[in-house]
Amino acid sequence: MITPQDTVLLVIDVQGKLAQVVYESEAVERNISKLIRAAKILGVPVLYTEQYPKGLGHTVEALQELLSEEEPLEKIAFSCCAEESFMEKLRGLNRNNVLVTGMETHVCVYQTANELIEYGYSAHLIADAVTSRTRENREIGIRCIEKAGAWLKSTEMVIFELLRIAQGEEFKAISKIIKE
Repeated sequence: MITPQDTVLLVIDVQGKLAQVVYESEAVERNISKLIRAAKILGVPVLYTEQYPKGLGHTVEALQELLSEEEPLEKIAFSCCAEESFMEKLRGLNRNNVLVTGMETHVCVYQTANELIEYGYSAHLIADAVTSRTRENREIGIRCIEKAGAWLKSTEMVIFELLRIAQGEEFKAISKIIKE
C-alpha cells in the first residue's frame, strides 16, 4: 500500500500539440487533473515534464494552472530518468512510490516506468491517466509496463489508497473531486 509520505505523482508530457491528437485526451486530462488536486490535498509532491516544448508546446493550460507552484522539467530524452535534473529532483524527494501518468504510453511513459523500476522505485501506472495517439499503442504500452513490474491502478483506486479513511476534511475535499 502506498501512503502520501512515500509517494510522488509524475505527469509526463501532457503538452499542447500532442494532447490534441491522442486517444481519449479529455478523459485522460480529467483524470490527471483529479490526481493533481488530490495530491495537493494529501501533501503528495507532483513532478511534471515537457518533451521538447519548443516543438510540442507546453503543458495543457488546465493542468498548467493546477501546477503553477511547480516548474516543468524539460527533456529531450524519451525517459524522464535519462535527464539528470529529473533524477536529482526525484531523489531529493526521498520517496519510493511513483504514480506514473501522461503521454505517450508506449514511448515516454513506457521508458520512464521501466527505468524507474530498474532504479529500484515502485512504479504505479495509472492506466486511465495515460494515453497514446492510438488505442493499440496505449494498450500495448500498458501491457509492457505491467510485465516490467509496475503496479496497474486507476485514478480512483490510487486516490482512495492514498486517502485510506472515509472521514475528515481531506475525505470531504477528495469526495468532491471524485464526483466531478
